Amino acid sequence: MSISLAIAPSGRLVLHHDSDEQSVASALPQSLKAFEAAFEQDACAGLLWLANEGHALDLRESLSLQYWKQFTSDYLRRLFHTQDWGQSQQSTVERPNEMELLDWTALAPPMTGLEYLSSELLRKIWMGIDAWVWSCWQGSGQTPNHFLSETFPLWKQVGRVTFHLAENKKDSQAPFAFLATFTNRLSERQAKMQYLPLAKALQQYAGAQNKKALVALLKPVYDAAKLCPWIAELLANQSIFRPLAWGAGQAHQFLQSIPQMEDCGLTVRIPDWWKRSAPPRPKVQVSIGEKNQSTLGQDGLLQFSARLSLNGEPLSKQEWEALSQSTDGLVLLKGQWVEVDTDKLKQVLTHWEKVEQVVREGGISFAEGMRLLSGMSLQGDVSDGLDDVETPEWSEVVAGKWLKERLAGLNAPPEAALAGLKTRLKAELRPYQLSGVHWLRMMSEMQLGACLADDMGLGKTIQVIAHVLLLRQKKDAAQAPHPVLLIVPASLLANWDAEIARFAPSLNVFVAHPSNQTSDQLKNINLKQIRSHNDVIITTYGQALRLPWLAELTWPLLVLDEAQAIKNPAAKQTRAIKKLKSKHRIALSGTPIENRLGDLWSLFDFLNPGLLGNTQQFKTFVKSLNTDLPDAYAGLRRLVKPYILRRLKTDKHIISDLPEKTEMRAYCYLSKQQALLYEKAVGELADKIENSTGIERKGLVLAYLMRFKQICNHPAQSLSGTDYEAAESGKFQRLSELCEEIASRQEKVLVFTQFKEMTEPLENHLATVFGQSGLVLHGGTAVKKRQKLVEKFQDEAGPAHFILSLKAGGTGLNLTAGSHVIHFDRWWNPAVENQATDRAFRIGQKRNVLVHKFVCRGTVEEKIDTLIEEKQRMAESILSEGTESLLTEMSNDELLDFVSLDLGKAIR
Repeated sequence: MSISLAIAPSGRLVLHHDSDEQSVASALPQSLKAFEAAFEQDACAGLLWLANEGHALDLRESLSLQYWKQFTSDYLRRLFHTQDWGQSQQSTVERPNEMELLDWTALAPPMTGLEYLSSELLRKIWMGIDAWVWSCWQGSGQTPNHFLSETFPLWKQVGRVTFHLAENKKDSQAPFAFLATFTNRLSERQAKMQYLPLAKALQQYAGAQNKKALVALLKPVYDAAKLCPWIAELLANQSIFRPLAWGAGQAHQFLQSIPQMEDCGLTVRIPDWWKRSAPPRPKVQVSIGEKNQSTLGQDGLLQFSARLSLNGEPLSKQEWEALSQSTDGLVLLKGQWVEVDTDKLKQVLTHWEKVEQVVREGGISFAEGMRLLSGMSLQGDVSDGLDDVETPEWSEVVAGKWLKERLAGLNAPPEAALAGLKTRLKAELRPYQLSGVHWLRMMSEMQLGACLADDMGLGKTIQVIAHVLLLRQKKDAAQAPHPVLLIVPASLLANWDAEIARFAPSLNVFVAHPSNQTSDQLKNINLKQIRSHNDVIITTYGQALRLPWLAELTWPLLVLDEAQAIKNPAAKQTRAIKKLKSKHRIALSGTPIENRLGDLWSLFDFLNPGLLGNTQQFKTFVKSLNTDLPDAYAGLRRLVKPYILRRLKTDKHIISDLPEKTEMRAYCYLSKQQALLYEKAVGELADKIENSTGIERKGLVLAYLMRFKQICNHPAQSLSGTDYEAAESGKFQRLSELCEEIASRQEKVLVFTQFKEMTEPLENHLATVFGQSGLVLHGGTAVKKRQKLVEKFQDEAGPAHFILSLKAGGTGLNLTAGSHVIHFDRWWNPAVENQATDRAFRIGQKRNVLVHKFVCRGTVEEKIDTLIEEKQRMAESILSEGTESLLTEMSNDELLDFVSLDLGKAIR
């Protein structure tokens, strides 16, 4: 069993176990129990325990814990280097700036909820940790030093000794000065620390005969001397107790020793120009894509060049010769001090010059160029051979002028390019959707695969439809002879067909599926006719295996919806789809894709083959990531980021632009058993209704309408069975697909059903989808128990799904923790359904609510849904008594026609 930290949509850190709750308590070792206890007290307390005592845990398998330990350790490092902490009215720990926080976001490894990580969230967590420490100290009644030493015993309290390095510009022979000081007390006027030469400490403590205090003061110095020979030498000759004039070599030695000195508890003060994470250095600057090229996509070659530079400016031959002769480690160049390691610099320069000679005729591949820009390297890349050199420190890869302009175009949409949508798209796109359409268009022009990974409900479908309309404008100019190909899960086939008809009626759509054509028609397709008469071909993942003619065309655009369907690269379905030829590819996914590296590779092998290398190269790369290096994942994230557009409903720029409630149809198919039962029931109704009249006829109609509902839910319900196998119900399968995405986003859902007997089967099924038990409320639930169920669901850490019978849960409950509402079966009365929806969509709801209404294609459910839509346009009051009453007034022929099964639409 392992443990990890996840980020909830609210930004709260959540402790996750990979085993069920019942086995957790007994399986946890003592150290993990201590960690869990600290975390239950407060997330900040848990993080501080992790940084202070996390050495007791084996963190090799928990990348998230490694990350948060490093983050909190950075806070503790700054805390223990804050000499005046506890001497003012609030904490004075130095806070990370925006760039440092952005770096931390880039360094994060895969973890649940990674999509919610931002610099703003990290700042909030940092300040929370700081506030927690400050509050604990104020409540302790201890001095600051005593509190810190007792609370964080493994973190050495910074002694009051500071090593200073300063420039001495007046002396060219000794351009630096060294001084060791200690802090004695606060100045009386300004309440700032006073620094005294370290020699004063000898006089002060000797006079007071306080040898113990002197030993404690100098302990960090002696500890550092064990690691740094130059400090040991200063102690031996006692020169550490007086100011020293230093040359560049001595100053460089000091700067190189900063990590060891700080680890021992010394405070270090240095010139502002020396940045500890990235000191100023001359580098080999590698430029990719400097000159104009005809194409950019996967088959394009990028120009490659290398030169010596400082801060992006090229170095002259004379300047390089001057650098080559330096042995001090620091050189004054172009008016500033820079660090130089001529051996490493020469080695890096020699490597890149050899690469430049090899690729001079053509260039390097697009995929390899993008990997170089991201800092990620695979076996066989041109960066191979630099493993023994600290490459990032002595070389940098930049986009050349042409490539930089092309990539920048992704962020500046020209309005004129999208103007043509206004007349052809029957919808008003929101600003973020317009940006998404522009991004898809730019990626298409550059022939780069794109993953649109917007949150569920943000309109991925309509953005793709708008993009297809833009492509079809080219068809009018005879530039795009083929239709686009759209591959979707069978459960979404009807949704796409309906959405295109609704928003882009000018597009001619051909649905390549047995629900619309016979098997013979699908196999004997006239390709010429398909090309000339259609704009969009829609098919399913299953049909992609069975229709060989799909591989005969080169599609201008290939779109995969719910692209996680190709996450298994070895599956026949995945291999068949990746063989399809296309000029541009789009993958749609509402689930976080960067958190599972294997899935990420398979997706990018479809979008941009070669970008992440082949399977073996990527496996080797992933193994290299399993280290405690803080930047292990940054290169991979930088590499894939340009090809993923992901907006969340929690984004401030998005949420203000969304409707508070969005209703959508979730079309479902019938299983074969459902279809047989349905047709049998229609036949029985036809026989019985022939000789019935009046109240008897009305009761018969209502009874069979109820039976049709039960069949559409699951065969077991209509047969009064107990085996609710998910594969036997199209609705159960659609529920799985929908809730898997909801679970991946750590969101919560309310599922309403008209039938009490359906609540338990639905809970059993969803418990496997969410990996935890949910809640159930129906007419038999005790009134006293209902409020406790509500409180559990409203708790952020509580169950993610709540199954409710429509009558029992339709009124009086406040369930605003749910951001999704699913009507598994329909009441066929909009007022009643809206009452149930309003359990989530009501005062106090801070999220946008998505309402999913399940409808079985080709059945009475679809026809009644259409009827409700039509009636609502006229007068909703007509439906106040329920739609069933309207059906009882139909003639026999009208009724049987209405409830009859459209087998072609109902079966996948």
